Amino acid sequence: MITILQQHSAALLVALPLLFAFLTPLTAKLNAKLSKLVIFIGLALITLTAAIVSFDVFSTGTKLYVMGAELPSVAKPASLTIPVRIIFEIDAFSAFMVLIAALIAVVACIYSLRFIKESTSKYYSIFFLMLAGMFGLLSTGDLFNLFVFIEVLSLASAGLIAFRRDEVESVEAAYKYLIISSLASLMILFAIGILYGQYGLLNIAALAKALQFSFVDIAALALLVSALAMKAGSVPMHFWVPDAYSRAPAAITALLVVASQACLYALFRISFTLFGAFPLIQLIAWAIIILGLLSMFVGVTMALPQKDIKRLMAYHAISQTGYMLLGVGLGLLASNSAMAPFGLKAMEGGIFHIINHAMYKSLLFLTAGAIIYTTGKRNLDELSGLAKKMPFTAIFFIIGAAAIAGLPPTNGFASKLLIYESAYMFNPLFSIIAMIVSVLTLVSFVKVFCAAFLGPELKELADVKEVPKSMLLAMLLLAFFVLLFGLFPSFVVKTIVEPAANALLNQATYIGAVL
Repeated sequence: MITILQQHSAALLVALPLLFAFLTPLTAKLNAKLSKLVIFIGLALITLTAAIVSFDVFSTGTKLYVMGAELPSVAKPASLTIPVRIIFEIDAFSAFMVLIAALIAVVACIYSLRFIKESTSKYYSIFFLMLAGMFGLLSTGDLFNLFVFIEVLSLASAGLIAFRRDEVESVEAAYKYLIISSLASLMILFAIGILYGQYGLLNIAALAKALQFSFVDIAALALLVSALAMKAGSVPMHFWVPDAYSRAPAAITALLVVASQACLYALFRISFTLFGAFPLIQLIAWAIIILGLLSMFVGVTMALPQKDIKRLMAYHAISQTGYMLLGVGLGLLASNSAMAPFGLKAMEGGIFHIINHAMYKSLLFLTAGAIIYTTGKRNLDELSGLAKKMPFTAIFFIIGAAAIAGLPPTNGFASKLLIYESAYMFNPLFSIIAMIVSVLTLVSFVKVFCAAFLGPELKELADVKEVPKSMLLAMLLLAFFVLLFGLFPSFVVKTIVEPAANALLNQATYIGAVL
């Protein structure tokens, strides 16, 4: 069993979620308990597959998987130098993102056991479809399939945002998300069409080697960067994020954070791997850096006046995306220059922040979901004195708040410190902006803690009690990793972050693995 999983693990990353997306509602019609067992087995197999893929890549290098049987040697033209199959190519950066998606999927599933009470088979069916789109996006080495998996991810995400159809705000948020996703997808498809019309290629590695950087190629690049930044929730294309994040079920909001990061992955893959040899690569780098600085500042300033607890956290998610864009953008700016060592450290900080943000932001959204679950309220003006009634949720909130503000000994401090130090070497203003944003973030979450957990107990909240154990377990797992990564950051950086950064920088290795 393990051997089969290992041999076909890249394909199974997508095939297993698709299989269980269809099995879940079918078994639910036969027996509810059987359906829950199928969900458990599916999640276990998907997690095991993600672990096997990641271990293989980090221990042996880039993993290729070619769909379909190989061409017989007698059928291969001697001049054939381009890939003629759909190829999955998973390097250390892809494997790093796969690990994040698998971790948050497990936590979201545990949290949903009691959090989701209605239409569970439909919920988990779309949940698995969302995973299929996410893993496919992170694994494919083909531009058109990247578009296909983004579409699968977008449709599944919209379905889960609107899962509670009786809430008008949820349907509105899903509608807004679909409009923005459709616009971004059209831009991506148009860019792919431009490149295919020029070179007759869809494979990323083959295209990267063939690109001549003509005017139409640059137009395709602009379309791809704009669309993927929009999907990642970067300012000024962030307007779908507050509605989608605040109205989706809490566990799905955690997955939406990772879905946005998967689109960030695609943005970085396009910038470094496909257009890495572009003579004016600094223009892309500066665009990413400016998007990062704007996202940091606009996100945090928009969060400060919010009263809806999940909407406030949604704006902070936009702000934290800015740190990732800044760090990786500086790495792209410094590639092949005297500042390359500082650029590498900035990249490591940005990539480290991706996994850290996935953990502490998911933790914060789960604590917000716990508050809404027990009180039925999301307005901070209607909450008070919850610390005595929900002590574990209060502790988990403190850990998540400390991490997002960059306080030691949390993982947020470790990754932000790398970004502060390396960004300072490029321009002290970058570090100053990043630190000011962290201070404002701390102010915002102190306000939330004081409003929701401190103060007098309200009569209307007299019956409030702690959330079920499965929800606490999900939050505990994330809090554990937030502190673990904060206490041992060097080990994490050396083991998974540094290989991911090097893989992204090394365009020749990605191309050479295919060609």
